[in-house]
Amino acid sequence: MISLAGLNDKQREAAETIEGPVLILAGAGSGKTRTLTYRIAHMVDNLGIPPKNILAVSFTNKAAKEMRERVQALLSKRQTKGMTLATFHSLGLKILKKEIEKLGYHKNFSIYDTSDQLAILRDALKHYNADKSFKREDLLSKIGNLKNAGITADDYADSSFFDDEDPYCHATLYCYEYYQDKLKFYNAIDFDDILLLTVRLFDENPDIAKEYSEQFQYIMIDEYQDTNTLQFNLVLHLTCTHNNLCVVGDDDQAIYSFRGADITNILSFEKNFQGAKVVKLEQNYRSISPILQLANRVIKENKNRRDKSLWSEWKSDFKPLLWKMADTDHEAAVVVEEIVKHQSKGGHLGDIAILYRSNTQVQPFEDELRLSQVPYTIVGGQKLYEKKEVKDLMAYLFVILNPKDQMSLRRILNVPNRGIGNRTLEKFLEKMEQEEITLYEALRRFPDVDPNRKQYIKDFTDLIDEFKETFKRHSLSESISLLVEKLHYFEYIAKNYDSLKQIDRRKNDVNQFIESAARFSEKQAEKADLKMFVERLLLQDSQDKRDEEDEDDDVRKNEVTLMTLHSSKGLEFNTVFLVGMEEELLPHKKTVKQGEDVSEERRLCYVGITRAQKKLYMTYCKERKLYGAKTPRYPSRFIFELDKEDLLQIQDRTNFGHMSKDEAEEYKSDFFKGLMNLLDE
Repeated sequence: MISLAGLNDKQREAAETIEGPVLILAGAGSGKTRTLTYRIAHMVDNLGIPPKNILAVSFTNKAAKEMRERVQALLSKRQTKGMTLATFHSLGLKILKKEIEKLGYHKNFSIYDTSDQLAILRDALKHYNADKSFKREDLLSKIGNLKNAGITADDYADSSFFDDEDPYCHATLYCYEYYQDKLKFYNAIDFDDILLLTVRLFDENPDIAKEYSEQFQYIMIDEYQDTNTLQFNLVLHLTCTHNNLCVVGDDDQAIYSFRGADITNILSFEKNFQGAKVVKLEQNYRSISPILQLANRVIKENKNRRDKSLWSEWKSDFKPLLWKMADTDHEAAVVVEEIVKHQSKGGHLGDIAILYRSNTQVQPFEDELRLSQVPYTIVGGQKLYEKKEVKDLMAYLFVILNPKDQMSLRRILNVPNRGIGNRTLEKFLEKMEQEEITLYEALRRFPDVDPNRKQYIKDFTDLIDEFKETFKRHSLSESISLLVEKLHYFEYIAKNYDSLKQIDRRKNDVNQFIESAARFSEKQAEKADLKMFVERLLLQDSQDKRDEEDEDDDVRKNEVTLMTLHSSKGLEFNTVFLVGMEEELLPHKKTVKQGEDVSEERRLCYVGITRAQKKLYMTYCKERKLYGAKTPRYPSRFIFELDKEDLLQIQDRTNFGHMSKDEAEEYKSDFFKGLMNLLDE
């Protein structure tokens, strides 16, 4: 029997409430993952619920992996067999792989990444004869937002999202329709299609929705405040035969509206699921009390929220600091000076994070850290799978697995250079349209369309056929290594770059990719094959904080972490520097200038504060250099709201001294006047 004695009273109440709808309001650092995993273990081991009837959904691969490992630590292998612990997208993909033929696709479909999507939109704009004011990236973002709102290409013109007088909407309509037609022709979908098509499948086939609902009789959704319209509709379908839905979330940490997340899903939970029980987890196990008091005071100003207040048994005399800085360079110098002191005393750099609202704030800190020879990492840099050479090899894998994948095929047809240029490609594209076949079929069946290139075409198709067999006989990493060798790919890299440093770096990227395949094979053992590996590559969740390949889950590296507030959610650090606490940074200039509600900006501030375990430093500058000119700055209103509270130590670091009580009062007065002047503007 699994004991729940290690949970606090509220956690235990949440873990023991199994039947009916349940909302677990889990504040930052309140042990929600522990509660969820013990709830699952309790269901299986104590209540005898079959694992196959349990579905737990999270947003990122990392979160799903952590939940899976924790559940496996509590239960035997037999007890977890058949249990589904997944992300929304991996769940949708699993369903589509089984059912997608009912939507008119073939089972062996591809999932296109950003470069493939942009290539289709480039062709769409050519056919639309659009001027250069329409950007492919903007159109792709618009289409993604429409899909996440459940709006198909056929629905768009009649939706509230369409403005008949807006030329941009007409361009989007044409490109959306063109884009979807091409995807269907290539037997491909994009990342956003995974949920859109899953919901469409259930809409058009209620019997299938009922089948999955009967299978997943107990459903748990993590980070429910981040769900969008599609995910909400998917949950409705999955609960169509029962109401055993447990969602976990925190409306105070809802910071992803720009991705389509709808905070009303959590705020209206009891309305959407009648008879719901609400359990609040308010005891925080991460931060000292003074940091939580500050966080509670900041978020209290948001009106449309659920009432809760974090508390901790960890008492401390340390009070969060607010540092007044002269300018941007001074801000970076003082922060790094403090980090160097920490390091000189034997402190671990992995305990420290510098958090900021905008990536434009990074450069001064990066320069200062380099100057001081302090190791650091910037979360959000270019990932391995986004690099050119790796994408070339991925395209080969995609074509070997699915020759109908035209975008990948076009990418590699002349990489490395084999004399197959655009003119030859155009001849085969014409043949493809005449015969109503795929590009790969045209290459195989009619290599003499261009007699001068016949042998090159045959060599290419023979290579693809050869490696279909190679991947069956050899391991993933061995097969990719053989492919690199067969393509003379390292020689190709050497010819395309001048500096040895660039050549070595890009060769290293290829070797890292091969190593990632080897690690994948090691983890999956006998189950690892090309299809599984390709699916894993295409399902790198966009909300994951770092590539799992580059991350050590057990030991944080001895380097300072720099990241945006959005990227920091879910993480914790002993010491946090929350920099740029200024109007037009936090809250952001766009929100302030457009007169929008600053509630989500305040939630971002709250997320930043609650990342700190023991020490929190906040900074603002008297002036910043903007567009070449020095511009006066004012402290964020989120700090101003604390004016009457004794929750902060205020230090004027422009003089590298501490304020007296009288100086603090004078500072607050100047602060108030400056902020009021700004708001009056």
